[in-house]
Amino acid sequence: MNSAGLLVDSFGRIQEAVHEAVAGLTEDELAARIDPDANSIAWLVWHLTRIQDDHLAGAFDTDQLWDTDGWRDRFGLPFGKRATGYGQTSAQVGQVRAPA
Repeated sequence: MNSAGLLVDSFGRIQEAVHEAVAGLTEDELAARIDPDANSIAWLVWHLTRIQDDHLAGAFDTDQLWDTDGWRDRFGLPFGKRATGYGQTSAQVGQVRAPA
């Protein structure tokens, strides 16, 4: 298997696992935090996909889909254009919501 095939396989497995993990959850369940400083499921999935987008765009010298496919506008988060979740405060984590 070449490196492109390995990436496709790896990211495909992540996508399947994420879809399975969130299937049937409501918007409130996705945003729930078991502790005031815990990360929600919505934030974890957002962070995971932002990191994938950032790293793959960097590896292939392309624009991030976060910007080019309109995801940034759809989420409407008050974070900087390049925010991926690193260094965010607990309050910022709490701002990430996703429709079910």
